[in-house]
Amino acid sequence: MAVRSGFSSRLGFVAAAAGSAVGLGNIWKFPFEVGAGGGGIFLIMYLSFCFLLCFPVMVAEIAIGRKTQRNPVGAFKVLGFPKWSIIGKLGLISGVLILSYYNVVAGWAFGYFIEMVMGNFSIGEQFGDYIKDVVKVGAYGIVFMGTTAFIVSKGIAGGIEKAAKLLMPTLVIIILSLVVYALTLDNAWDGIKFYLVPDISEVKLEVIYKALGQAFFSLSLGMGALITYGSYVGKNENIISSAVLITLADVGIAFIAGLMMFPLVFSQGLPPNGGPGLIFVTLPGVFGSLGGGLGVFIGSLFFLLLSFAALTSTVSLLEVPVSYVVDELDVRRTKAVWLVALVIFVVGLPSLIGNGYSAMFTNFITYIGDENATNFMDFVGHVANDSFLPLGGFLISIFAAYIWKKPSFYGEISKGYPEFENSIWSKYLGFGVRFLCPTILGLLFILTVLDRFFGIVIIAG
Repeated sequence: MAVRSGFSSRLGFVAAAAGSAVGLGNIWKFPFEVGAGGGGIFLIMYLSFCFLLCFPVMVAEIAIGRKTQRNPVGAFKVLGFPKWSIIGKLGLISGVLILSYYNVVAGWAFGYFIEMVMGNFSIGEQFGDYIKDVVKVGAYGIVFMGTTAFIVSKGIAGGIEKAAKLLMPTLVIIILSLVVYALTLDNAWDGIKFYLVPDISEVKLEVIYKALGQAFFSLSLGMGALITYGSYVGKNENIISSAVLITLADVGIAFIAGLMMFPLVFSQGLPPNGGPGLIFVTLPGVFGSLGGGLGVFIGSLFFLLLSFAALTSTVSLLEVPVSYVVDELDVRRTKAVWLVALVIFVVGLPSLIGNGYSAMFTNFITYIGDENATNFMDFVGHVANDSFLPLGGFLISIFAAYIWKKPSFYGEISKGYPEFENSIWSKYLGFGVRFLCPTILGLLFILTVLDRFFGIVIIAG
């Protein structure tokens, strides 16, 4: 096998892997999930799940990737368990489906950046018409996918790592600047209180369930992205410390996104549980209320932030199928990138036109026990994000603990951390992958499928 290119430094790997995790899920989805989940108590649960439940799966993915130096499908074949490559295939399908609609939403965000620069604060009131303008938002999606493909086509060190080292610090600077501004607004501290002070009365099974789902989605686990990135990591790297840094970066950016969002929301007297439309429907009007020049600056900065966050994720999502095509089909990287990008964009067309433009894809499917039809984009999200990701995490835990087994799993981790087997980390990971992760993720998958597709709600209230 030819020598595999890789990250040039540990910083590059951590920045790229953290960028994979950081995305619209942190800045768009996380704040409205916190709002719906009662504020501070949701935040505590989310942070706990990221470290207690998601961390062992992350370490397992990176270890499998580094051991095999292959894509998520080929990795299990190299390990000698070809039947278990179903995990990689599931992740590959998940990544393609997620990127197909994620690119559409990223195009919306990029389009909003342009609208803010032009001072069009009424775009929020026109959101329904905006997303039905498939020529305009489709063009934004092409620009976004093209930018993603260009970065990935430049390779690991020269493309993905280089972009991550630029985008991640820029993203942090922008979001911290917005936090500083938001804290100066009237009633900002009411928003901070809601966000940081837990209300014990909000401890409900439904909130626990949603916090768990958000944690797993936020860290981009179960889709093979970290197996792929792990395959580009040197044998002397400490997987444990790298995984700690990746987790801290991801939850840290989600945390400061809340510090930015809730002061903005409370300063305008808006409900904190505004839902998914909060950013695209409500916030443009908030920026408009700040006055012309300041509103243009703050609004443009915010949607530039959203676009950068989306780009760090789309790069990793594209790299997963590209690595498969390069490794398994022996296609030259540049050709593979543009071919895969084109296919995924085409796969995303139903999501593009399924928000009012096409009646068939807008009312795509009605689940059992549900009176309302679900559009194609939401359907893909329910299948790939909500169902396939926890299933993938469950299977990875089972594989690491019971198929690959402790000597091989721990042996790979110990290559960059000789003291690992005598450390507390080994006991924690052993318990996590053997018992905690399979149990919780298996239940999450079953409950989600029953709820989403069969209308059987076991956890409510």
